[in-house]
Amino acid sequence: MKHSKNAPHTDAVSVSLIGLEAHLVHIETTITQAPASFEIIGLSEARQRETRIRVCAALQQLHVDLHQHGVSVRVGPEEVARSGTFDVPMALTILAALGQISTRSWRDTLVLGELSLGGASRPVRGVLPSLRGAIAHGITRAIVPKANAREAARVPGIRVLVADQLVEVVRYFREDVPLESAGEPPPFPVVPPAAAPDLADLRGMHAARRALEIAAGGGHHLLLMGPPGAGKTSLTRRMPGILPPLSLEEATEVTSVYSVAGLLVPEVGFVGTRPFRAPHHTVSGAGLVGGGEPVRPGEVSLAHHGVLFLDELLDFRSSVLETLRQPLDEGRVTLVRGRTHTTFPAQTLVVAAINPCPCGFVGDYARRCVCSPERLRAYRARLSDPLFDRFDVQVALPPVDIAALRSRSKDEPSCEVQKRVIAARAAQEERARAGATGRSNAQLSPRELEQVATPDAAGARVLADATERLGFSAAGYRRVLRVARTIADLDGSDGVHAPHVAEAVHAVLLPPRGTAATPPG
Repeated sequence: MKHSKNAPHTDAVSVSLIGLEAHLVHIETTITQAPASFEIIGLSEARQRETRIRVCAALQQLHVDLHQHGVSVRVGPEEVARSGTFDVPMALTILAALGQISTRSWRDTLVLGELSLGGASRPVRGVLPSLRGAIAHGITRAIVPKANAREAARVPGIRVLVADQLVEVVRYFREDVPLESAGEPPPFPVVPPAAAPDLADLRGMHAARRALEIAAGGGHHLLLMGPPGAGKTSLTRRMPGILPPLSLEEATEVTSVYSVAGLLVPEVGFVGTRPFRAPHHTVSGAGLVGGGEPVRPGEVSLAHHGVLFLDELLDFRSSVLETLRQPLDEGRVTLVRGRTHTTFPAQTLVVAAINPCPCGFVGDYARRCVCSPERLRAYRARLSDPLFDRFDVQVALPPVDIAALRSRSKDEPSCEVQKRVIAARAAQEERARAGATGRSNAQLSPRELEQVATPDAAGARVLADATERLGFSAAGYRRVLRVARTIADLDGSDGVHAPHVAEAVHAVLLPPRGTAATPPG
């Protein structure tokens, strides 16, 4: 801390997030007697104005009138200070410069909070990643708004106190009046809601259910094609229920994304179940992959470790769909704004649904399709080949079987399917620990495929015959191997055999683009 007779100078530390990465921000304040002013350096003009109004109004509640002083505040480094809110620590540096608080009292302390005009400490976004980043920078104590208490309590390794009002924080530093602790976090795991949709509620749809299981078992992106009412949406909404439960590490990552996006429920303060996001086809590129000022995560990151459902995929703008290629390949989104690169995680399982044609009834024996061949080809061409190839599992759904709907028998429930999925994922994790691979089956490289997915002699013959008959590209060939490895894992098999390859061939193929849809046989 620096001091001067003519210009008292104090500083405090805060945190600004770029994506989920926390950067330390220093707030330096100098007070002079005249002329009266309040200048803030390091924030955008709009944020300067808003911060000035809030801080002045809140300090007036403490009977501190800044109209008699020249106040200069610098927030920096400027390149990382753009996205944070620094009202409470800024107010404290002003009070310290005026001699009302000892600067020694907040050493190694992070203070977060936005001020209301009445002096309340309002909640801020990104508390969980901010505190985790602060620990890495040697911060041992934090004061956060009381509304962020549940979220803050989830961060071990730092003493977290909470406050409702600026005056409480001032009294804590000035008079040692105790602040309430954030408390202990509730136990993990968080029990998923009992009302989650179950696969047992669906009748028939055996091929589609199997495709869902395969996609979940290996983390494969899934493309469903079928007429309106075939059950594409009902099926997809059951995907989170067959995925393995979130680990504590995964839940912390998901919570961090939701906190930065401002979507975390304060009373809960944690996301303990796999997210399911279903944006409308009118979503913008920024809405899908992130953007804005400050930069916020998009739907693909909000579905991190969960499911992103793109219904009516071909109604999305092509330019918007193409923004998905990086997150699908890399499991993250990197957004460039000027000199700043913002990265959000995006390890999501994408399920997309399309109609077989614009009217939806090509190949339907009961209803007549009215689409011309040219219109059908143009419709299917809206999805580029590179993006199309990123869907490892593809299935064509037949029209709903009314007889199956009338049946009283129930199919296998989600909990039973989930057991096989958990076992398959565990096998992949075991291979990763052994060094054979470092990822799920959906992300296996060509070299890793050779190591863990080479079929036996009979399987190799099935694959060679399918390649010759169907003309697989190199990408299609690798998709078959990835899916066959997952089918083998679901079967509890160490090796990839002929039945696994044969089922994989059917699982990766939709009807040729521009032709009628028929169920896989």
